[in-house]
Amino acid sequence: MTMRRIVVVGNGIAGLTACDSLRSAGFDGELTVVGAERHHPYSRPALSKALLHGVDGVGVDGNSEGALQAHELPEPGHEARELLGVSATGLDVDARLVHLDGGDDLPYDGLVIASGSRARRLTAGVQGNSSSHELTLRTIEDAILLKERLASRPSVVVVGGGPLGMEVASGCLHVGCDVTLVSDAKPLSRQLGDHLSDMFTSAAIRRGLRVVAGGQARLLDDDAGTRVVLADGSELRADLVVTAIGDEPNVGWLAGSQLLTDGSLRVDARGRLRPDIVAAGDVAFFPTRYGVQRVPLWTSAIDQAKNAALGLLQGEAAPEFTFQPYFWTEGFGLSLKAVGFTPVVGTPDYCEPGDGGDSVLLRWQNDDGFGTAAAVNYRIPIPKLRRLADVGPGALRREAPLKL
Repeated sequence: MTMRRIVVVGNGIAGLTACDSLRSAGFDGELTVVGAERHHPYSRPALSKALLHGVDGVGVDGNSEGALQAHELPEPGHEARELLGVSATGLDVDARLVHLDGGDDLPYDGLVIASGSRARRLTAGVQGNSSSHELTLRTIEDAILLKERLASRPSVVVVGGGPLGMEVASGCLHVGCDVTLVSDAKPLSRQLGDHLSDMFTSAAIRRGLRVVAGGQARLLDDDAGTRVVLADGSELRADLVVTAIGDEPNVGWLAGSQLLTDGSLRVDARGRLRPDIVAAGDVAFFPTRYGVQRVPLWTSAIDQAKNAALGLLQGEAAPEFTFQPYFWTEGFGLSLKAVGFTPVVGTPDYCEPGDGGDSVLLRWQNDDGFGTAAAVNYRIPIPKLRRLADVGPGALRREAPLKL
């Protein structure tokens, strides 16, 4: 079948990359993007990293007053028709139609599902931040609201000890708030392992963060505000509660499409669900050397989208996806880059100090023969960090600087 009409559902980094990759691969037909957000693609990681550390404001709808430059991406060059502020509400795979919230249908020959994910909330049934005491950070609008609420230096409780929760807590401390972090495990331990978790947690406590092991926390609202109730029944009160407890793939619009397996979207090694439909980004589970996983990372979305675009156009002739995770986070005076699968177990088998007491280059040899490399406040280009993750353990010497 000749593909002359391709629809991309999702206007985040996966959708943008899919469009660019389709054009780069030679697709010159009709390309339509459906985006639930009314903005052109932007950098979500910048919202929790740059925004809360002294950058004033975010430019929305062309308003440059106090614009947050760090979130901006280059203007799209794929020349697709863009339907922004429009949501997909259903999919008819037999008729090849995407149903839209305005009642219209979009026909397609090929479909890219890149509908992303949304923030999980402790308050069930609430969508968005406008009417809730529980704030989350996912969109530009969320970032604006959080920035405005922090201007008065409120006391803050952050629920969630993953990367986003730690970045939000760091940003709140940076602007002068009293901050408590509630986590049901050691902060960052699930994502990075105990060794790196200890480094970040120690730095956070030195800067004034209070860390509370709260188990499965819940929220209660009353006239006096919001209370965070911990597993042992104790309560925390603060002027502001921000939750960062993970995300949920946006697959509700695919109910009845027969594309979901146990409620999830699972693609093959070429990003395909069927010959005319592919998926990429936070919405998709894909094969890795550790099984089928969903890896909601910025660079993962980019790599998946490139793979899926070729899978849609070339089918079995497209290369299979080979995945090497890359992750970065910033907070409490530390900047971490990591290449390879995490969490890592135990202490590193290679350690090279850099300039300054908090600067170090680390590597772990994993049981499957592959490695994971991490740079904490250590200046190293990403390609060299990738090579460090790939080299065998016999090539490393603790007593000599690494040569890559």
